[in-house]
Amino acid sequence: MSASIFRHTISNAIKKNLVPGIVLQSFAVIIGLCYFYVPSCQPYFSLLATLKYDLGSVYAFFATALFGGLIPFIYLMTTKQFANREDFIKLFLFYFLFWGVKGVEVDLFYQLQGYWFGYQNDFMTIATKTSVDQFIYSALWAAPSIAIAYLWMEHGFSIKDTRLALNRTFLTLTLPATILSNWLVWIPAVSIVYLMPADLQIPLFNLVLCFWVLMLAVLNKKADTDVPASVLTEKTSNK
Repeated sequence: MSASIFRHTISNAIKKNLVPGIVLQSFAVIIGLCYFYVPSCQPYFSLLATLKYDLGSVYAFFATALFGGLIPFIYLMTTKQFANREDFIKLFLFYFLFWGVKGVEVDLFYQLQGYWFGYQNDFMTIATKTSVDQFIYSALWAAPSIAIAYLWMEHGFSIKDTRLALNRTFLTLTLPATILSNWLVWIPAVSIVYLMPADLQIPLFNLVLCFWVLMLAVLNKKADTDVPASVLTEKTSNK
């Protein structure tokens, strides 16, 4: 595969995700500023923190299933992107269960980061957590696993077809573009997440995630290229 194709793919990833990334980062910053500097918002933050503290992983599952799965699913349903009833049921289960499980996974990862590095909001703690999050967890597991899961969904939940789609193009173009896109959006966003107290990290993650998945759904609907530039992996040209 030529270097020019790779450069074009990466360039397309940057162009496609730059503006949504700035919007989402601004959204996260606004929430952070409201928490630290707007006293009238404290009751809402306290309510979320209490729910997270009381329910733990159960909250992480259902909140992430709602914000990362159900709300984007409703968008896809209302924009008539389902071919038939069978697709409707399968996709509902996929979106809800997949993102619910991911929510528990992220919650456990945040707790592990807190155990390793503490919950201080000084520069070194935030930088360390963000680096481990984005350059180890996200790059090596989170982004690839989500990309493969969406590939499986887009191939009708066929393991055989998905295995065929996990080709050189996917490994050398799709995954690098996916990981870069995640960095553009999530490096600043998770820095804000890690500024928050432990029981508010998942609630803030869910709010950013909701807008992120919705934006990616809109972008991918409008995309006219075969190589994806986001974690919602589009079909490759040799499918």
